[in-house]
Amino acid sequence: MRTDSAGQSALLLLDAVDILIHEKIAYAVIGAMAASVHGVVRASLDADAVLALSPKEMKTLEPRFREAEFRTQFRPGNPDDPIPAMLVLTDDHGNRVDLLAGLRGMEPAAFSRALVVSFLGKPLSVVGCEDFIAMKVFAGGPVDMDDARNALAVAGDAINADLLRRVTRNYGAAAEESLEMLLSR
Repeated sequence: MRTDSAGQSALLLLDAVDILIHEKIAYAVIGAMAASVHGVVRASLDADAVLALSPKEMKTLEPRFREAEFRTQFRPGNPDDPIPAMLVLTDDHGNRVDLLAGLRGMEPAAFSRALVVSFLGKPLSVVGCEDFIAMKVFAGGPVDMDDARNALAVAGDAINADLLRRVTRNYGAAAEESLEMLLSR
């Protein structure tokens, strides 16, 4: 593992991505690391990625991470939870990566729209801007709305408003309404 102390969840994510790539699993980094690509850098103690896997497929992936010396905890979601399941990866230093088995409302095409960015010389797949904003307005918390607002401001005219509205529609009426409020400002 690349980590040697606390505060290195991004490095732990790189180790997890090595396994995802080896297993040919589509993924996209979300959360604070994606926010740093699309808006403003903010601190976070963990790293997050969404995977193109069902909960059952994720459960079968868990032993592969244990073999690589990750500590793992599989958490199935409730029927009305927007996250069907999550695999939490940690190391001996308390670094943490949350791998989500999809997200209710997320289009499978979001993986093909992801951006590949270089992080410490390694390619990293990060959720695209429109999908990032749609996820953030769906989550709807104050930090999420700030992330969405910042991403819109940074993207400016480069944002594909039609795509943004379409992908946000998948997350429901409340997300659509929140998006329209952001766009009207």
